[in-house]
Amino acid sequence: MTGPAFQSDHVLAAFERFPRPVRAALLDLRAAIFDCAQNLPQVGALTETLKWGQPAYLTEASGSGTTLRLGVPKTGGFAILVHCQTDLVPQFRAVFGDAFTYDGTRAVVFGEDDAPDLEKLGFLIGRALTYHLDKRAR
Repeated sequence: MTGPAFQSDHVLAAFERFPRPVRAALLDLRAAIFDCAQNLPQVGALTETLKWGQPAYLTEASGSGTTLRLGVPKTGGFAILVHCQTDLVPQFRAVFGDAFTYDGTRAVVFGEDDAPDLEKLGFLIGRALTYHLDKRAR
């Protein structure tokens, strides 16, 4: 999977620092985030930046969602992370249960050799990108 050109040399450098065994999977997750945003017109353009040294994806233009981050946990592997005070990971867990591994309310984590199910992860990504819109509708 390929994604758009990097918006920042700093983000590109962060991806280059990821361990080689997980870099391709993290690039696939990056592309999935941009693909999902493109299919949700209410999201608008994404801002790609670094937060806590990790690639982060923000809906600054529309304010529609909460930040998604990509990273490597201290225990290894790789992860897609959301703000821990949202209910996004619990929602995802309620739908997909034990099909994934979770780090509390903040992340879906993968082993180094795991191939993330991008179709299922689209649920989490879409919910994150529209999180504030969904909250307003409640």
